[in-house]
Amino acid sequence: MQLTAAYQAFAALLLSSGKESENMRLASAAQMKEADRIAIEERGIPSSVLMERAARHVAEEAAAFLKEHGEERRIAVFCGPGNNGGDGVAAARFLKEMGMDVRAFLVGKRERMTADTKLMEERLWKAGLQLEDWMEDKKSWCRDADLIVDALLGIGLKGEVRQETRDVLLWLDALDIPALAVDIASGIGTDTGEVLGAALHAAVTVTFTLPKFGHYEGQGSYYAGEIKVCDIGIPADVLESALSGGAVFEACDEALAASLLPARRKDGHKGTFGKVLLTGGSVGLTGAPVLASRGAARTGSGLVFLNVPESVYPIVAASCLEVMPSPLPEQNGKISSGALFQILDRLNACDAGLIGPGLGRSQELSLLVCKLLEQTATPLVLDADGLYAVKDRKDLLKRRYEKGLVTVLTPHEGEFAYLGGDLSAGRRRAALDFAKRYGCVLVLKGPGTVTASPDGRVYVNTTGNNGMAKGGSGDVLGGMTLSLMGQGMEAAEAAALAVYLHGLAGDICCESLGEYGMLPGDLTERIPFAILRLQRR
Repeated sequence: MQLTAAYQAFAALLLSSGKESENMRLASAAQMKEADRIAIEERGIPSSVLMERAARHVAEEAAAFLKEHGEERRIAVFCGPGNNGGDGVAAARFLKEMGMDVRAFLVGKRERMTADTKLMEERLWKAGLQLEDWMEDKKSWCRDADLIVDALLGIGLKGEVRQETRDVLLWLDALDIPALAVDIASGIGTDTGEVLGAALHAAVTVTFTLPKFGHYEGQGSYYAGEIKVCDIGIPADVLESALSGGAVFEACDEALAASLLPARRKDGHKGTFGKVLLTGGSVGLTGAPVLASRGAARTGSGLVFLNVPESVYPIVAASCLEVMPSPLPEQNGKISSGALFQILDRLNACDAGLIGPGLGRSQELSLLVCKLLEQTATPLVLDADGLYAVKDRKDLLKRRYEKGLVTVLTPHEGEFAYLGGDLSAGRRRAALDFAKRYGCVLVLKGPGTVTASPDGRVYVNTTGNNGMAKGGSGDVLGGMTLSLMGQGMEAAEAAALAVYLHGLAGDICCESLGEYGMLPGDLTERIPFAILRLQRR
């Protein structure tokens, strides 16, 4: 689509340092408001200029979306009276200047319009369009729209959506028309991802300066669609000031994951790329350690060893070609405490260890796991039944940390609960509080998996889908985390990268197999393709 001369001239006047921000720190609503305040009040950047920069990005992304989906041109822009609505009003003007068939509708009371939104309405009028009050008779035109621009609420929403806006959101969400959300899908809590009464699913979200927590957490990840982060010219030091004084929350996206991926030495050999040991399995739970070991092997480990009870060894060995299983003494189908010194000897000869997949539960096993934590200096990952074993001895985690030793825990929310985790403050804060309290890296699995380090770093994952919600997926992730740690990566970065690759492998699976039919074993086969995507970036 060709821009009109008027649009090109205006766009040239807007100062912007780039279309998409490279900084993927995550921000709260309060932090973004503070950044805006500093930029406007202390740096003298007019708020209307920031609004028009944001609107220009919205218009460009809307045009690009339509071009990609068949050159349709009818766009309905839904605006609230706040500044998010002002972004929408300005975007409607730019879209008209780009030759689009566009109408802008106001949902809410005019007396509630902000000064900047009123200014954008005046400029819209001068461009030959009106900001129309939303009425039922406008529905017929909207039903034939090719794209909805959602500029109703933005990041300032507090509490439940008002009834008038709720009715519009529910109606729009029922239409078979793609939506582009301005900053965040209307009805989604910026800091929690919670649906506040009603929300509109977006095909794409154009957000400004930094992504928000609600794009990746809770239900927000399902409402955001593809996220475009656009720079509107807020200086970097202003952002740093607004974000200072707390933990560092970061979205683990493709760029970050690619920067973390360890390089492979061209002159390397199998000992160069890490020796790792998995301990788990029991009668009836033979698949978990096999999946975990395959995850480790597929993620690049040079040597993968696997400890299992002797009675299940033949079953496991039949499934292992690239992994080296060994039988251990057992009691009642589970590894016995008599295996302690064998496990220690093997752990101490390895670069990292994983304890838990299919391990089973008993008092004897809990004591065994605790002794391993106490007596080995090898970096450890605890998953599944390994987590259960330490639920009443979390002091061991702190002791390891005080000795400079590394422990990574990978619970889902149910496991996190019996570990004593408190989710009342939200997933990312809960993970960080636990990590700091016990001196471990905490991987809290689920939509927008959170990886928290005791030093205050928190990564929120951006990949994955609900087809991965099947028994065995977590075992694969445990093996992947183990592999990257064994290759020498720092624990928090290894865990964050493993989570990203795990989710990306799941997304690749979903493309070919769908969410219903994909299995954890399929994930292991797609890990190499996920890594290749990062290498080719």
